[in-house]
Formats: sequence, C-alpha cells, structure tokens
Amino acid sequence: MTGRPAPVKPPKQWYGELAGVAATALALGVGELVAAATGGPSAPLVAVGGVAVDAAPTPVKEFAVTLFYTYDKLALQAGIVAVLAVFAAFIGALAMRRLAYGLAGVAVFGMVGVLASATRAGATWAYPLPTVVGALAAAGLLVLLRRTLPRRAAVSAPDLGDTGPETNVPAQEAPTPVQGARSPSSDAGMPVVDGAGQPPDRRRFLALAVGAIGAAAVAVPGGRRLWAQRVAAARDAVVLPSPSSPAPPLSAKVSAGVPGAEPFVTRNADFYRIDTALTVPQMEPKDWRLRVHGRVKRPLTLTYEQLLARPMVERYITLACVSNEVGGELIGNARWLGVPIKDLLDEVEPEGGADQVVSRSVDGYTAGTPTAALRDGRDALLAVGMNGEPLPVEHGFPVRMVVPGLYGYVSATKWLTELELSRFSDFSAYWVRRDYAALAPVKTQSRIDTPAAGKRLEQGLVMVAGVAWAQHRGVSVVEVRVDDGPWQQAQLAAVPSVDTWRQWSWPWQATPGKHRLQVRATDNTGQVQTGRVHKPLPDGATGRHTIELTVT
Repeated sequence: MTGRPAPVKPPKQWYGELAGVAATALALGVGELVAAATGGPSAPLVAVGGVAVDAAPTPVKEFAVTLFYTYDKLALQAGIVAVLAVFAAFIGALAMRRLAYGLAGVAVFGMVGVLASATRAGATWAYPLPTVVGALAAAGLLVLLRRTLPRRAAVSAPDLGDTGPETNVPAQEAPTPVQGARSPSSDAGMPVVDGAGQPPDRRRFLALAVGAIGAAAVAVPGGRRLWAQRVAAARDAVVLPSPSSPAPPLSAKVSAGVPGAEPFVTRNADFYRIDTALTVPQMEPKDWRLRVHGRVKRPLTLTYEQLLARPMVERYITLACVSNEVGGELIGNARWLGVPIKDLLDEVEPEGGADQVVSRSVDGYTAGTPTAALRDGRDALLAVGMNGEPLPVEHGFPVRMVVPGLYGYVSATKWLTELELSRFSDFSAYWVRRDYAALAPVKTQSRIDTPAAGKRLEQGLVMVAGVAWAQHRGVSVVEVRVDDGPWQQAQLAAVPSVDTWRQWSWPWQATPGKHRLQVRATDNTGQVQTGRVHKPLPDGATGRHTIELTVT
C-alpha cells in the first residue's frame, strides 16, 4: 500500500546552532580586519568587552584580579566569547526555522556592538564601522547557509505510523514527478529535492560553516597583529634622547646577594601589568598628542616630537598596584626616562583651587592625581622610556605617567593623551567612582622572597631575604621574627633614592620543626608597618607577610 508523502522534516537542530556560531565568528573576524584597516579603532569584541569592564561592579573586578591575576583580561575575553557562542547558537537555530528571526538576532548583535563602540572614549564615525561590516557579513553567511541547509529525508506516512494530518511541522507539497525519476514516496532513502531542483549538499554546508569559523580564528588575531606590527615598527624607530639629568649609577650594594631574592631592577618582560584595557591600545607616535587644559591660564598641546625635545630626567622608581595583596607581586622597579610633570604644570599655570590633575588614556581611562604631589619636587614624570628603551606597548607606549609614592590607580596612567586641571569636588576618576579612595599614598610594606612558603629546608644556616618599600618616604629598618619570637633586625641593601624598594637579608639558624616567619618594615618617618590585616579596597592592603615552612 502506498501512503501519502510525508512532509519534509526540518534539519537537525545542531545544523542551526553551527550556522549561528559560524556567522558570529565571521562577524568578529571581519570586524577585526576592518578595525585594523581603519587605524585600529574599536573592533566588536573589544568594544563590547570594554563596556563589560566599565560596567562590572568593583567586587567583581577585585575577584577577577585575585582569581586570574594578570590574566584577567584574557579570562574576560574568553567569557565574552562563550556568551556570544551561546547567543549565536540560539539565533542560528531561529534562522533555520525562519530566516527573519535569525536576521533579527544578527541585528541585535550589531546594535550592541555599534552602541558599545560609539560610546567609547574619542569615538569617531569609524568606530562603529567594524561592527556594521561584520554584522552584514554574518547576515550574508546566515542566508547562504540556510539555502544550503541539509534536509532530513522524507518517508511515507505508513512508515511513520501517521494516520492523520501532520501537526508538528508545516506540510510541503510533494514535487511533481519527473519522467524516469523516482518519487520520494517510492524510496524513503532518497534525499528530498529542494525548491531549486538541486539536491541538498551537506558537505557544502559544513564546508561553509567550518570555513567561516576557521577564517575567523585566523582573522581575529591576524587583524590585531596587523595593527600591532605597525605600532611596533614605529616604536622600533624611536630614538630616545639622552637625559639632561641621568639616573645615578647603581652600586653593587643595591643587591642583597641572596639567590631567590627579587632583582633590584625588574625586567620589562617581568613588570606587572594591571589596567582596564581589554586589549593593549595601539598608537603610533605620529598620531600622539597631549592636551593640557582645564583650570589653567595657558592651555598646551604637545606632539611626541615636541615632548622628546624637552629636557629629560632619568630615575629609578618603584611602582605598586593598589590591588597588590600583602606579599604579592604586583610591584616592580624600573629606570624611567621622561619629562618632569612639574615643568609642564608651571608652564600652563594652574588656577587657584585646581587641586586635581585628571589624566586620560586613549581608551578613556581616568586617574585623579593631587596637583600638590606633582609639584612638590618628587620625580613625577611623563615617561617615554623604560630600562633604556622606548616604553613597551603594553606599558603605555608612546607616553605614560610615573609618580613615586602613589598607587598606580591615581597616578600611573598608560597610553596618556590628556591632562586636565580640575578639582576633586568636581570630578571623580575611574576607580574613585568604584569606591576606591581619592588619595592613595603607598603604604609601607615588605615581602619575603626566599625561602618560599611551604618549602622543606634542612636545618642550619638559611638566608632569608626579600624587598621592602615605602616610596617617597624610604625604608629605614626591616625586621624578621620566627614563631612569634622577638623581632630581629635584617641587613639592608643600598638604594639610589627613597623612591625605590629596598632589598634586605637576614641569617637564620633554622632548627627542625614547623616554623612561621614574618617580616615588617619601618619607613623613614618612623612609621612601623601595621599588623592589621586589610584587603586592598579602598586604599591598599595592610598586614605583615607571613610564611610557613618545615625544617628537617
């Protein structure tokens, strides 16, 4: 008995999910390439990620830094990609049922990206362009994939056990039989002919989808690399001027001479990086401008060449992040080359009451630095060099701020483009709006570098060593104690100024058993490092670094 032809079944759901993921991946890849071609403005992933960074509550940011350390931006990008993949699979499934639904989902994706990019700092007409072009590419691929969509084979109604009208899927008319051809009802294993008279092509569908994903996997890092290579080449061409006030030569005595202790000078590759930039901002020196304005009598704009032509100061300065936990590694010491900020401020003549200098990064980040701290004689710099070479791009090239004695979130703006004289009562900078203190002098801290916590040692002489810091005040004493015993004074290494950390060492006659070592420092004002434990929020962590180890 020949049954009536059954309606064509819709494709399996994973076809739609794959189509959505492929279309979204293509959008991201095309967006990155367009961003690179238009001078590196906001690519879709970067734009949306930047909004996510800015919108995240302070506890979430702190948790991310604590959990992922300096890889917090990479973790955020991975999280955004995961969310996008879920959304992409959803709109792909919709598109396979009705194309208009899928295109609407792509439009939503595009609008989110456009709004995110258009609201970034310094946004121009070119900022939304990568998202728009990427969304159009995604829509085109979605249409193409739907046209090549594999359909599941139709079978006769008796084979399905169907005794009534089909209610789950819309019915389609059976194709008109062609002479010499078998009808669908005569062979349930034959593929269904589509409306264009062509057999569905599963391999073509998979080739398009997987090809788009593969192309995106190449285009996303490739687009970023294209722009980064241009900036890297421009950086390599920079010739730093000789300082008019060079840093004093370092004595061998700056080192405690204990293996395992942190080097006095931190290599550029090892210097910590904590900032709000989802990806490292890329700016060529020829495009860089510094605008000094606000509550000043004589506003000033400088090019990179004009800045390099000014007298340069070179100093060893230790920078610390406010997110650094007690005993943490978000601190480093480098030799910086730059123009004294005081000279610029004297030139523009701040108005009375302008107690804050708001520094802005190319990506819109802001920091508020007390004007008095920039004019009190400390070596606050607009830095262009780090350890004898132009600033690394990830550390602020072309220009960043370096201010000894203040935590980075109020003083160390990277990729600097603007200084605005303001008042604390008129403007709250990025982290101040997120519950951090407006004033943030670095707290007196110390750290044990060696031996490492949890290490098993042999009894006998053990050299304990580490670093201590109290930038712009200096460290005068470091003490160590074992198992709550008396404090023992450590030997201090030399320092070139009060603006750097200081190495210390202490010989310990270790006896068998489990022991607890603790360290504390005293700064040059006589202030002893507090033992009160406090998290970094709102103005830096406190407490004494303590480690436990076993001696056999």
